[in-house]
Amino acid sequence: MIWPVYTALLGLAFVALSIRTLHLRRRLRVALGDGGNELMLRAIRTHANFAEYVPLGLLLVAGTERTGAPAWLVHVTGIALLGGRLVHAFGVSKQAEVFAFRVTGMALTFTCYLLAAGFILYQTAFGGA
Repeated sequence: MIWPVYTALLGLAFVALSIRTLHLRRRLRVALGDGGNELMLRAIRTHANFAEYVPLGLLLVAGTERTGAPAWLVHVTGIALLGGRLVHAFGVSKQAEVFAFRVTGMALTFTCYLLAAGFILYQTAFGGA
């Protein structure tokens, strides 16, 4: 099985984003919300955006593998999801946002979604999975 590797890597990235947000809360003394601080808001949204997009992405990567995708396709979808979420997090978390990273991150994430969903639908309709 391949998809658990991407689950583990994305889990580690989630912990890193969580720790980053917690450290910033402590440094800025913001217990709840963003305290009106743009960096805190960016850290919260970076963490939340990761949490919003990763679960469905992992289900799609797992579904791709489960419906008989070749290993290279499972890796492509997993790498697209992992890379997309990391690049997006980097771009959004900067006070001077790097918009190109944000766009690239979303494009990679949607590439994962579309490739995986397309393969799963094709396999279940025509592949006999």
